[in-house]
Amino acid sequence: MVAADPSGADWPGRYRHLLASAGLNAESVIGQALQPHDLDRPALLSLAQCLERPELLQQQLTKDYPDASNARALRAYLSVTQQDLALSVIAPLTLRLFRDGKSPLPDPQQIFLGRAREGATAARWFHAPSQPAVGLADFIGKLDELVTAWYPVFRQGFGVSPGAYWSSIGLGLGAPFSVVWNLADAEAVCNLAQAWLEEFACGANRFVDWVPAEFSGRQCAIPQRKGCCLKYLLPEGGYCGTCGIYRKARLAETSRRSRSPAPDQRLPAQ
Repeated sequence: MVAADPSGADWPGRYRHLLASAGLNAESVIGQALQPHDLDRPALLSLAQCLERPELLQQQLTKDYPDASNARALRAYLSVTQQDLALSVIAPLTLRLFRDGKSPLPDPQQIFLGRAREGATAARWFHAPSQPAVGLADFIGKLDELVTAWYPVFRQGFGVSPGAYWSSIGLGLGAPFSVVWNLADAEAVCNLAQAWLEEFACGANRFVDWVPAEFSGRQCAIPQRKGCCLKYLLPEGGYCGTCGIYRKARLAETSRRSRSPAPDQRLPAQ
Protein backbone atom coordinates (compact mmCIF):
# COMPACT_ATOMS: atom_id res chain seq x y z
CA MET A 1 0.00 0.00 0.00
CA VAL A 2 1.17 3.52 -0.82
CA ALA A 3 0.28 5.86 2.01
CA ALA A 4 -0.90 9.41 1.51
CA ASP A 5 1.71 12.10 2.04
CA PRO A 6 1.55 13.12 5.72
CA SER A 7 2.79 16.64 4.91
CA GLY A 8 0.38 18.63 7.03
CA ALA A 9 -2.55 20.74 5.89
CA ASP A 10 -1.77 21.02 2.16
CA TRP A 11 -4.89 19.14 1.19
CA PRO A 12 -4.66 19.67 -2.59
CA GLY A 13 -1.04 18.49 -2.39
CA ARG A 14 -1.87 15.45 -0.29
CA TYR A 15 -4.68 14.57 -2.67
CA ARG A 16 -2.43 14.90 -5.72
CA HIS A 17 0.13 12.66 -4.01
CA LEU A 18 -2.52 10.03 -3.34
CA LEU A 19 -3.75 10.07 -6.93
CA ALA A 20 -0.24 10.09 -8.36
CA SER A 21 0.55 6.93 -6.38
CA ALA A 22 -2.24 5.27 -8.38
CA GLY A 23 -1.08 6.73 -11.70
CA LEU A 24 -3.87 9.31 -11.76
CA ASN A 25 -3.84 13.01 -12.59
CA ALA A 26 -5.88 15.13 -10.19
CA GLU A 27 -6.81 17.77 -12.78
CA SER A 28 -8.08 15.13 -15.17
CA VAL A 29 -10.02 13.19 -12.54
CA ILE A 30 -11.68 16.27 -11.07
CA GLY A 31 -12.29 17.79 -14.48
CA GLN A 32 -14.24 14.71 -15.51
CA ALA A 33 -16.31 14.90 -12.33
CA LEU A 34 -17.13 18.58 -12.84
CA GLN A 35 -19.44 18.12 -15.77
CA PRO A 36 -21.20 21.17 -17.26
CA HIS A 37 -24.32 22.00 -15.28
CA ASP A 38 -27.72 22.66 -16.78
CA LEU A 39 -28.43 26.27 -15.78
CA ASP A 40 -31.26 26.95 -18.21
CA ARG A 41 -33.99 25.67 -15.91
CA PRO A 42 -36.00 28.42 -14.18
CA ALA A 43 -35.12 29.11 -10.57
CA LEU A 44 -38.03 28.44 -8.24
CA LEU A 45 -36.54 29.68 -4.97
CA SER A 46 -33.21 30.77 -3.59
CA LEU A 47 -31.68 29.05 -0.58
CA ALA A 48 -31.74 32.41 1.18
CA GLN A 49 -35.52 32.56 0.76
CA CYS A 50 -35.88 29.01 2.08
CA LEU A 51 -33.75 29.74 5.12
CA GLU A 52 -35.73 32.87 5.93
CA ARG A 53 -39.16 31.36 5.24
CA PRO A 54 -39.05 27.54 5.45
CA GLU A 55 -42.70 27.26 4.48
CA LEU A 56 -41.83 28.39 0.94
CA LEU A 57 -39.82 25.23 0.27
CA GLN A 58 -42.49 23.05 1.84
CA GLN A 59 -45.17 24.65 -0.33
CA GLN A 60 -43.06 24.27 -3.48
CA LEU A 61 -42.39 20.59 -2.89
CA THR A 62 -46.03 19.91 -2.07
CA LYS A 63 -46.98 21.65 -5.31
CA ASP A 64 -44.46 19.75 -7.42
CA TYR A 65 -44.97 16.33 -5.83
CA PRO A 66 -48.61 15.44 -5.09
CA ASP A 67 -47.52 12.43 -3.02
CA ALA A 68 -45.82 14.86 -0.59
CA SER A 69 -49.23 15.75 0.82
CA ASN A 70 -48.69 13.80 4.05
CA ALA A 71 -46.12 14.70 6.70
CA ARG A 72 -44.02 11.53 6.32
CA ALA A 73 -43.61 11.90 2.56
CA LEU A 74 -42.95 15.65 2.78
CA ARG A 75 -40.22 15.04 5.34
CA ALA A 76 -38.61 12.53 2.97
CA TYR A 77 -38.69 15.03 0.09
CA LEU A 78 -37.19 17.73 2.32
CA SER A 79 -34.44 15.37 3.47
CA VAL A 80 -33.56 14.31 -0.08
CA THR A 81 -33.64 17.95 -1.19
CA GLN A 82 -31.11 18.78 1.53
CA GLN A 83 -28.96 15.89 0.36
CA ASP A 84 -29.04 17.32 -3.14
CA LEU A 85 -27.94 20.69 -1.76
CA ALA A 86 -24.82 18.99 -0.40
CA LEU A 87 -24.13 17.00 -3.56
CA SER A 88 -25.00 19.68 -6.13
CA VAL A 89 -23.42 22.68 -4.37
CA ILE A 90 -20.94 21.73 -1.64
CA ALA A 91 -19.45 18.78 -3.52
CA PRO A 92 -18.38 20.67 -6.67
CA LEU A 93 -17.02 23.57 -4.61
CA THR A 94 -14.91 21.10 -2.64
CA LEU A 95 -13.69 19.53 -5.87
CA ARG A 96 -12.62 22.95 -7.13
CA LEU A 97 -10.77 23.54 -3.87
CA PHE A 98 -8.81 20.31 -4.30
CA ARG A 99 -8.09 21.06 -7.96
CA ASP A 100 -7.24 24.76 -7.75
CA GLY A 101 -6.28 25.29 -4.12
CA LYS A 102 -9.11 27.81 -3.79
CA SER A 103 -12.86 27.90 -4.36
CA PRO A 104 -15.86 30.19 -3.92
CA LEU A 105 -18.00 29.62 -0.86
CA PRO A 106 -21.68 28.71 -1.18
CA ASP A 107 -23.75 31.89 -1.26
CA PRO A 108 -27.41 31.35 -0.24
CA GLN A 109 -28.41 34.33 -2.39
CA GLN A 110 -26.92 32.59 -5.44
CA ILE A 111 -28.06 29.03 -4.73
CA PHE A 112 -31.33 28.26 -6.50
CA LEU A 113 -33.80 25.41 -6.51
CA GLY A 114 -34.60 24.37 -10.06
CA ARG A 115 -37.52 22.22 -11.12
CA ALA A 116 -36.59 18.55 -11.27
CA ARG A 117 -36.24 16.88 -14.62
CA GLU A 118 -39.00 14.47 -15.57
CA GLY A 119 -38.56 11.19 -13.73
CA ALA A 120 -36.28 12.64 -11.03
CA THR A 121 -37.16 11.94 -7.41
CA ALA A 122 -36.60 15.50 -6.20
CA ALA A 123 -35.80 19.04 -7.28
CA ARG A 124 -32.19 20.03 -7.90
CA TRP A 125 -30.13 22.94 -6.62
CA PHE A 126 -27.68 24.93 -8.69
CA HIS A 127 -25.16 27.59 -7.73
CA ALA A 128 -24.09 30.69 -9.62
CA PRO A 129 -21.12 31.94 -7.56
CA SER A 130 -20.56 35.68 -7.65
CA GLN A 131 -17.95 36.00 -4.91
CA PRO A 132 -14.18 35.53 -5.40
CA ALA A 133 -12.60 32.22 -4.51
CA VAL A 134 -11.01 31.80 -1.09
CA GLY A 135 -8.05 29.70 0.03
CA LEU A 136 -8.01 26.49 2.00
CA ALA A 137 -8.14 27.90 5.55
CA ASP A 138 -10.97 30.33 4.79
CA PHE A 139 -12.90 27.67 2.89
CA ILE A 140 -12.77 25.26 5.84
CA GLY A 141 -13.57 27.85 8.51
CA LYS A 142 -16.30 29.75 6.69
CA LEU A 143 -17.99 26.70 5.20
CA ASP A 144 -18.04 25.23 8.69
CA GLU A 145 -19.85 28.34 9.90
CA LEU A 146 -22.32 28.32 7.01
CA VAL A 147 -23.49 24.70 7.29
CA THR A 148 -23.71 25.08 11.08
CA ALA A 149 -25.88 28.19 10.63
CA TRP A 150 -28.15 26.36 8.15
CA TYR A 151 -28.63 23.37 10.42
CA PRO A 152 -31.31 24.78 12.80
CA VAL A 153 -33.57 25.64 9.86
CA PHE A 154 -33.25 22.20 8.26
CA ARG A 155 -33.69 20.51 11.64
CA GLN A 156 -36.55 22.56 13.07
CA GLY A 157 -38.13 24.07 9.97
CA PHE A 158 -37.91 21.02 7.72
CA GLY A 159 -37.61 18.12 10.17
CA VAL A 160 -34.38 16.76 8.67
CA SER A 161 -32.72 14.50 11.24
CA PRO A 162 -29.25 15.32 12.58
CA GLY A 163 -27.84 12.14 11.06
CA ALA A 164 -29.38 12.84 7.65
CA TYR A 165 -28.25 16.48 7.58
CA TRP A 166 -24.67 15.98 8.70
CA SER A 167 -24.05 12.79 6.75
CA SER A 168 -25.22 14.53 3.57
CA ILE A 169 -22.88 17.44 4.31
CA GLY A 170 -20.11 14.90 4.91
CA LEU A 171 -20.76 13.26 1.53
CA GLY A 172 -20.53 16.64 -0.17
CA LEU A 173 -17.24 17.42 1.53
CA GLY A 174 -15.94 13.96 0.63
CA ALA A 175 -16.54 14.41 -3.11
CA PRO A 176 -12.82 14.42 -4.08
CA PHE A 177 -12.51 10.96 -2.57
CA SER A 178 -15.79 9.61 -3.93
CA VAL A 179 -14.59 10.21 -7.49
CA VAL A 180 -11.67 7.82 -6.93
CA TRP A 181 -13.53 5.30 -4.77
CA ASN A 182 -12.46 2.41 -7.01
CA LEU A 183 -9.40 3.93 -8.69
CA ALA A 184 -6.83 4.34 -5.90
CA ASP A 185 -5.65 2.37 -2.89
CA ALA A 186 -8.80 1.89 -0.79
CA GLU A 187 -7.21 2.14 2.63
CA ALA A 188 -5.26 5.28 1.69
CA VAL A 189 -8.40 6.89 0.25
CA CYS A 190 -10.40 6.06 3.40
CA ASN A 191 -7.68 7.34 5.73
CA LEU A 192 -7.22 10.62 3.89
CA ALA A 193 -10.97 11.17 3.44
CA GLN A 194 -11.60 10.65 7.15
CA ALA A 195 -8.75 12.99 8.06
CA TRP A 196 -10.17 15.64 5.72
CA LEU A 197 -13.57 15.48 7.42
CA GLU A 198 -11.89 15.92 10.78
CA GLU A 199 -10.73 19.38 9.65
CA PHE A 200 -14.33 20.52 10.13
CA ALA A 201 -15.75 21.31 13.56
CA CYS A 202 -19.33 20.68 12.45
CA GLY A 203 -21.04 17.29 12.71
CA ALA A 204 -20.02 16.06 9.26
CA ASN A 205 -17.09 14.01 10.54
CA ARG A 206 -19.28 12.19 13.09
CA PHE A 207 -21.86 10.90 10.64
CA VAL A 208 -19.77 9.46 7.80
CA ASP A 209 -17.34 6.55 8.02
CA TRP A 210 -15.04 5.76 5.12
CA VAL A 211 -14.49 1.99 5.00
CA PRO A 212 -12.58 -0.29 2.60
CA ALA A 213 -14.92 -2.85 1.04
CA GLU A 214 -14.40 -5.64 -1.46
CA PHE A 215 -16.34 -5.60 -4.73
CA SER A 216 -15.71 -8.32 -7.30
CA GLY A 217 -12.41 -9.19 -5.68
CA ARG A 218 -11.22 -5.59 -5.61
CA GLN A 219 -10.82 -3.30 -2.60
CA CYS A 220 -12.78 -0.05 -2.89
CA ALA A 221 -13.31 2.94 -0.60
CA ILE A 222 -16.93 3.43 0.43
CA PRO A 223 -18.37 6.34 2.44
CA GLN A 224 -21.03 4.97 4.77
CA ARG A 225 -23.46 7.46 6.24
CA LYS A 226 -24.83 7.04 9.75
CA GLY A 227 -28.05 8.90 9.01
CA CYS A 228 -30.70 7.98 6.46
CA CYS A 229 -31.70 10.54 3.83
CA LEU A 230 -35.12 8.78 3.50
CA LYS A 231 -34.77 8.49 -0.27
CA TYR A 232 -36.14 4.94 -0.09
CA LEU A 233 -39.55 6.39 0.88
CA LEU A 234 -39.92 8.24 -2.44
CA PRO A 235 -41.37 6.73 -5.60
CA GLU A 236 -38.57 4.99 -7.48
CA GLY A 237 -36.28 6.16 -4.68
CA GLY A 238 -34.36 3.01 -3.81
CA TYR A 239 -31.32 2.96 -1.54
CA CYS A 240 -28.28 5.20 -1.89
CA GLY A 241 -24.92 3.56 -2.57
CA THR A 242 -23.73 5.16 0.66
CA CYS A 243 -26.68 4.11 2.83
CA GLY A 244 -25.59 2.94 6.26
CA ILE A 245 -28.84 1.28 7.36
CA TYR A 246 -27.85 -2.10 5.97
CA ARG A 247 -24.10 -1.54 6.06
CA LYS A 248 -23.21 -4.79 7.82
CA ALA A 249 -25.31 -6.89 5.47
CA ARG A 250 -24.00 -5.02 2.44
CA LEU A 251 -20.36 -5.43 3.37
CA ALA A 252 -20.88 -9.11 4.17
CA GLU A 253 -22.24 -9.63 0.67
CA THR A 254 -19.70 -7.60 -1.29
CA SER A 255 -17.60 -10.58 -2.27
CA ARG A 256 -20.64 -12.19 -3.90
CA ARG A 257 -21.63 -9.22 -6.01
CA SER A 258 -20.91 -9.21 -9.68
CA ARG A 259 -21.45 -5.48 -10.04
CA SER A 260 -20.85 -2.73 -7.52
CA PRO A 261 -22.99 0.37 -6.77
CA ALA A 262 -20.88 3.52 -6.86
CA PRO A 263 -21.29 6.26 -4.28
CA ASP A 264 -23.60 9.05 -5.38
CA GLN A 265 -21.46 11.12 -7.76
CA ARG A 266 -23.90 13.77 -8.98
CA LEU A 267 -21.34 16.52 -9.09
CA PRO A 268 -22.37 19.27 -11.53
CA ALA A 269 -19.87 22.00 -12.26
CA GLN A 270 -20.15 25.47 -10.86
